[in-house]
Amino acid sequence: MASPEQTPTAVLDASALMALLKGENGASTVADAIEGRAGISVANWAEVLSKAAEAGTNPQALAAGLREHALIGRLLSIEPLTEGDCVVIANLRPATKTLGLSLADRACLALADRLGVPALTADGGIARADVGLDVKLIR
Repeated sequence: MASPEQTPTAVLDASALMALLKGENGASTVADAIEGRAGISVANWAEVLSKAAEAGTNPQALAAGLREHALIGRLLSIEPLTEGDCVVIANLRPATKTLGLSLADRACLALADRLGVPALTADGGIARADVGLDVKLIR
């Protein structure tokens, strides 16, 4: 969790972090965001590790490698979800259900809302969600 002097200036969803890790289109936008310190919700971090495991990558080794290279911890903080975030996540469900937003997608939005920073995503569904939040497509 970030200390007050290290409050993230942007929040990444899983698709944004995965674009960075895979060197996909939009990776440079994510790299710029984490240079200024970014956060990712614990739900989105779990999604990134789950996708890695599904692709045959050891999630423990991936997490350890990202910590060793100071991506996790120094440039990107893993942020907990609060009870208030859970209420926001629930309230976002009706407005985003038709767009197919997952719980993790809504967790990203809730965290960005709480921190008052933009959410970065490669997911067009999240960007199309008309929920009054600053969402930036990375590609």
